Amino acid sequence: MKAITIPTPGEHDALILADVPDPTPGPGEARIRVAAAGVNRADVMQRKGFYPPPAGASAYPGLEVSGTIDALGEGVEGWAVGDEVCALLTGGGYAELVAVPATQLLPIPAGISLRDAAALPEVTCTVWSNVFLTANLQPGEFFLCHGGSSGIGTMAIQLARAVGARVAVTAGSQDKLDVCRDLGAEVLINYRDEDFVARVKEASDGRGADVILDNMGAKYLPRNVDALAVNGRLVVIGLQGGAVGELNLGQLLTKRAAVIATSLRARPAGEKATIVAAVREHVWPLIAAGDVTPVIQASYPLAEAAQAHRDLEASQHIGKLLLLP
Repeated sequence: MKAITIPTPGEHDALILADVPDPTPGPGEARIRVAAAGVNRADVMQRKGFYPPPAGASAYPGLEVSGTIDALGEGVEGWAVGDEVCALLTGGGYAELVAVPATQLLPIPAGISLRDAAALPEVTCTVWSNVFLTANLQPGEFFLCHGGSSGIGTMAIQLARAVGARVAVTAGSQDKLDVCRDLGAEVLINYRDEDFVARVKEASDGRGADVILDNMGAKYLPRNVDALAVNGRLVVIGLQGGAVGELNLGQLLTKRAAVIATSLRARPAGEKATIVAAVREHVWPLIAAGDVTPVIQASYPLAEAAQAHRDLEASQHIGKLLLLP
């Protein structure tokens, strides 16, 4: 098969299309002939050498795909060769074939094409596990999502609105904020010229945000804590603004608030299976009903993975980017 390899970590041209051995599904695994693969910032970090795959995972980038099952390992039940699926991966999605634990498979939701379904596993599992399972966002609560026009952000807006939360977002242009508004965001903050802390407090009558989903890390840490409500929950899922920041524990104690940092890729298979099952139960019906949908900016041939990374890092896109083997 062909796959995108990273012989030497580095810039965009470190992504090399090569002929590699086909994966063989092990016990409890399914092999997928890939129709499309999602492009994520974790892939960029891996390309640069900052986010190596966990032990035993594929060395190729790619954390989500859609496609058709073409082989099953021993002991797999509930799936058959020929089933159209999408899947959450630990790696290996930038390829024509990928093996994945069957517990990380999802059916293609009603109303979504096989190709477009590749935009769903990583964002739905990330948002549901962090915003709902971890931070326990409730109807009527105030939710702030940084990077609202990203793949994660566009999904987080829709899911938070679907459960009855109020949604605020930050983004860097009016075009991006307009998309966030159309998806259901109520408070639109241009981080280039507005103070998100002041806007959140104004919009919440001084209370602050009950839940904040943050992709920036250190750069936003003090202001995120300032923006939290009493009993608020800050969930950090990215470090685009740095890894080391100063935390005001006194302010955190006064608010009885929590700061939680999580990642999805390195979680044990059992935890991923639990998250995938929760997504299938709670999110898939919303997608089938048309209340939630993936937002996709563009797709690229697999051989143009380097260009997809350039466009992702330029941060001019809205929603997801896909690769097509």
